Amino acid sequence: MKKTIITVVGKDTVGIIAKVCTYLAESGINILDISQTIVSGFFNMMMIVDMSGTNKEFNQVADDLESLGKEIGVVIKCQKEEIFDSMHRI
Repeated sequence: MKKTIITVVGKDTVGIIAKVCTYLAESGINILDISQTIVSGFFNMMMIVDMSGTNKEFNQVADDLESLGKEIGVVIKCQKEEIFDSMHRI
């Protein structure tokens, strides 16, 4: 399993989850866990996904999601699980 952490942050608008999830589904990327909140009009979502079902390289997915974020007015970041774990180790 190739886990990746995806974060989405920005002003809440209609369709953020739908557009991100549509891209992931069309790319063969499975959502393992998802959490989202809206606080005072600001949207925040964190996903753990499995990229082992996609033919796309990590960098292509990260770039595609960053571009999608710009289109819909949010910031989307991707990190490989091992890098995320290293950054948040106590």
